[in-house]
Amino acid sequence: MKIYDVLILGGGASSLMCASHLKTSLNIAIIDNNPKLASKIKISGGGKCNITNVEVSSNNFDGEVELVDHALKAYSKDDLLTFLERNNVEPVIRKNRYYFCRNSSDEIIDVLKKNSKHSEYLLNTTVQSVQKKNELFEVHTSRGIIKSKKLVVATGGKSFKTLGASEIGLSIAKNFGIGVKEFTPALVGMTLQPAQFWMKELSGLSCYVNIKVEEKLLKEEMLFAHKGISGPAILSASLYWKKAKLSINFLPNENIFKLISGSKKLLSSVIPLPKRLSKALLQAIEVQDIECKKISKEIKLKLEAIHNYEFAPAGNFGFTKAEVSRGGILADELHHTTLESKKVSDLYFIGEVVDVTGELGGYNFQWAFSSGVVCARDINK
Repeated sequence: MKIYDVLILGGGASSLMCASHLKTSLNIAIIDNNPKLASKIKISGGGKCNITNVEVSSNNFDGEVELVDHALKAYSKDDLLTFLERNNVEPVIRKNRYYFCRNSSDEIIDVLKKNSKHSEYLLNTTVQSVQKKNELFEVHTSRGIIKSKKLVVATGGKSFKTLGASEIGLSIAKNFGIGVKEFTPALVGMTLQPAQFWMKELSGLSCYVNIKVEEKLLKEEMLFAHKGISGPAILSASLYWKKAKLSINFLPNENIFKLISGSKKLLSSVIPLPKRLSKALLQAIEVQDIECKKISKEIKLKLEAIHNYEFAPAGNFGFTKAEVSRGGILADELHHTTLESKKVSDLYFIGEVVDVTGELGGYNFQWAFSSGVVCARDINK
């Protein structure tokens, strides 16, 4: 029976980046249950893949700071861009911060395939369980047992079930006695309590907001949807939200009191938001749409809520709508400088299967790429 030097479970971003940086002299195989590699990269960012961000630090992640910091320093955003440039890929910057493929996510997929072509691809292969016997890993799959000296688990999270997402990575860890945090939906829209159902009536509208959640301040677009609220600001907020209240500033670049000062117009006319939203917001904070000159001190107190509208969401849209999964292999179970298991030698966990989740904006791909390289460098030693 053939014994591989390195077996990588999963054919996504972290897996392919890891394989791309492994020595070509190693006997490597990548196992994936899909008929093609990089299926999640293919559809991400509207098919153009938000690769990384202009500013990247551990502050953009929910996860163990030391673990994230090491990976980002070992393989930074600039290292990633240099790697892409060497391979004739020049991402474009959108909104002054997001790096996207210029034309199609195939650009980065082709680079990863080219650089990992020394690996054998075992596609349409489902991983069932893993054991370790006599210093070798035995991976039980739909095509039989496959053996290797080193094993890299890059099986991702639970979101995107249509692309074959599963919890096999957590199952493997549990079978080896490695601690995990169960997956929950992240980067996902939020559902509303009855008191905020007025937002659902605005489905299709969007506006730029600042959202405070826990200790985070997020600045982006918010979208009103049939099920609740969504858009970039809400998706990132969902990463940090833990059942408590969050606060929305609907006019982060304005001051409501300056806008109404000396004006004879109706309140809804001076608020620089879509008219439907202005009127609905005033109704939600129990302020009549009157002329600005008629506003009393009591009404002014209520108007402060435009800059600080506090409420607790009811929940989220679930895994079917989640961009990523929060949770995974606990950071304390891994050597932070290598991502190797502390309990099982030669067993590594990288990418989304680790308990590290980034905000919306290319951060999760950056983590996938950085963690993949950290792992590959240790194996190469």
